[in-house]
Amino acid sequence: QVQLVESGGGLVQAGGSLRLSCAASGRTFGTYAMAWFRQAPGKEREFVAAITWSGGSTFYADSVKGRFTISRDNAKKTVYLQMNSLKPEDTAVYYCAATKSVAVTTQTQYGSWGQGTQVTVSS
Repeated sequence: QVQLVESGGGLVQAGGSLRLSCAASGRTFGTYAMAWFRQAPGKEREFVAAITWSGGSTFYADSVKGRFTISRDNAKKTVYLQMNSLKPEDTAVYYCAATKSVAVTTQTQYGSWGQGTQVTVSS
């Protein structure tokens, strides 16, 4: 398994941007599909975006499509989530996750999780 550490969260006004990073340890990062999930207060954790091990394919929740971009740098063992045109409803704790399976939206398929980073969007 890999260990994951997220960073880049913070407070931003609606319409603003943030870039989250997720740094991984371990020598096999390049063999994992990666994803971002989020959990808002009082709500269940939900899928945000995923990327295949090569970075060749990406997947997004409808709520973030066109505003968020997931990417990865296997040499740096890091996955990113660029978030633009942020809305108050994007406020949540954002988690990155890794799976040896294909990039999927189902969180039970992910065996490694970071501790999360808080994103707060003010109106």
